Amino acid sequence: MKRPHKKKYIFDKPENVTRLLRGFYFISALLFLLDFILHRHITHSWENVPGFYVLFGFIACVALVLLAKLMRKVLMRKEDYYDVDQ
Repeated sequence: MKRPHKKKYIFDKPENVTRLLRGFYFISALLFLLDFILHRHITHSWENVPGFYVLFGFIACVALVLLAKLMRKVLMRKEDYYDVDQ
């Protein structure tokens, strides 16, 4: 018997994932370079540091991931949490 053809999605091909990542890297580098060219209206002195928003975004992302790992320890329930008889 012939097996049904499994549907392929856009990110099933490794070259599409590579293209997407390269696009993200290019946009990130472009925004970092524009940080030196464009005038920003800053409120605080630390915003004047070159690449401040890049560093801030990266640190915030890492902090969110670490916080989520800690929250998982507190909020995670056993697999059969709802199946327990009372």
